[in-house]
Amino acid sequence: MLRKFKKFSQLSSEEKKLFLEAYATLGIMRTAILTFSFKRLTRSLDHAIKKEEITAFNEEELETARKVGQAITRAAAYTPWESACLVQSLTAQKMLQKRGIPGFFYLGAMKDEESEENMKAHAWSECGEMIITGGDSKEFTVLSVFGWGKE
Repeated sequence: MLRKFKKFSQLSSEEKKLFLEAYATLGIMRTAILTFSFKRLTRSLDHAIKKEEITAFNEEELETARKVGQAITRAAAYTPWESACLVQSLTAQKMLQKRGIPGFFYLGAMKDEESEENMKAHAWSECGEMIITGGDSKEFTVLSVFGWGKE
């Protein structure tokens, strides 16, 4: 526990703020997933948005998006609740939309020969060509895309 606090204290003030915001938003999104239907959670997002409709990002927006993604990934590792890919993607959407940075989150699936269900689902978020949360998603077939623009 002391080691975790020491790691946190070594972060810059901006990283600490982003970590705390990500941690709280992960909790809110996890609660929302358990409480509300997926349709209700994504009601404010554009389901049919085309990637071409999003204009180019400037360097500042991309750097902010990268930092937000890093904070979400870092905070998700320390939550006592499950902060899997969907929770992280919804958290990224909320945090980036708050900052006026447009993006997308994807829901995908792939065949999984190792499990009994034979299907594996995944969610990830992107700004431009940069993956913010969800890591490597190339193996997954995209089932649904949700986008948000600048507020």
